Amino acid sequence: MAAALVTGDKRRGKTALFLIACGWAGVAPHWLEAGRSLIPAITLAFLLGGYGLRTVLHDRKKLASFQQEDLHDDPNISWPKVDIVVAARDEEAVIELLVQRLLALRYPKEKVAIWIIDDGSQDLTPLILDDLKKRFPEINVINRLQTAGGGKSGALNTALEQVHGDWLLILDADAQLQKDLLERLVLFAEKGQWSAVQLRKAVINSGQNSLTKVQAMEMAMDAVIQQGRLVGGGVVELRGNGQLLKRDVLQACGGFNEATVTDDLDLSFRFLMAGALIGVLWNPPVQEEAVETLPALWKQRQRWAEGGLQRFFDYWPALTSNKLNLTQRRDLLCFFLLQYCLPVVSFVDIIISFITRTYPAYWPLSIVAFSISGLAFWRGCQILSEGPDLPKPKVGSLIFAITYLSHWFIVIPWVSLKMAIFPKKLIWAKTIHRGSHEQ
Repeated sequence: MAAALVTGDKRRGKTALFLIACGWAGVAPHWLEAGRSLIPAITLAFLLGGYGLRTVLHDRKKLASFQQEDLHDDPNISWPKVDIVVAARDEEAVIELLVQRLLALRYPKEKVAIWIIDDGSQDLTPLILDDLKKRFPEINVINRLQTAGGGKSGALNTALEQVHGDWLLILDADAQLQKDLLERLVLFAEKGQWSAVQLRKAVINSGQNSLTKVQAMEMAMDAVIQQGRLVGGGVVELRGNGQLLKRDVLQACGGFNEATVTDDLDLSFRFLMAGALIGVLWNPPVQEEAVETLPALWKQRQRWAEGGLQRFFDYWPALTSNKLNLTQRRDLLCFFLLQYCLPVVSFVDIIISFITRTYPAYWPLSIVAFSISGLAFWRGCQILSEGPDLPKPKVGSLIFAITYLSHWFIVIPWVSLKMAIFPKKLIWAKTIHRGSHEQ
């Protein structure tokens, strides 16, 4: 199934061109006279900052009209069939609790099927799943060898060959769900006529330390931006955990791409190019664990950055074609410049400033980008959350959250350099789940 997908040929060359372009953009203003060196940054600050500001401030009332929380009491509803799919590797700490939560979901039992894929686990996960299968015969367990290949995408493709429902709900093993989540999610998807819906991700262990707290704020910020892009006619991205996918559309797009390290981001673009719309649901959220240490964060963010860049390089011809409308192409351009180009350009800008003993040229754009992020942090943490309480957006926490985002200005340049120099060996690094946090 994945053979027809983009395999990432010539990614090293494309990344090298990306670095050269960003490097030139970072150096060029230093060739100008002192009074004119800020013109590129100020121009971009107005253009990109204005677009980002509108995205954050968009009215979400249109999305709220799709949420009908009381429709599950309507006896005339014809519920579609849903397959819940979980790819689990070394998840002994959380897998049993997840199965119990899935079995407790309020949805017609004959219309839902649960699929757990043991993806070559080396811990007690296989034994736990064997015991769960004996206790709950209604769950489906698929066993894959560790050498099967394809990572999480390969595991999901294995399940995709066997499911028959109208929808697939993809979850991570640490997911925590409200009992009525599936009903409300399916109703939202059907009423909005979406081909996919991404649940807002909420951090269950935000009280663990400062790092988990700021990740909780980051997830709220991300959902605000995603909803703003949706309302503005832009591009919405899937986030892996908590994504509801229409099965026939997924299969028409070729399933999950086994040649990428971020199946969700890759799939977002293939849905986009197929004209399949993706919605975003704020409440109820899917709850998950945030990473608790800096080394774990560094490892996770490298994978996210690599997968994010891969999809742009893999699908760029289609993304700039008439397959997308003008609004979508503008949205993609703005966020590509802000998310991926700005960190690399700023990194080069600072190095050249140090070498030439001149002032950095891109600080106006960086200030605008961080300010918009701070506004998104503030707005996201103000919205009612049915999941874990969001951190209060106080001045100190907002400053810390904005400062925290600067790690991308190191991660993106470093990952880009690695992608340009070293041949790619696909390694699907997983996040370790501790399972010690309850709703």
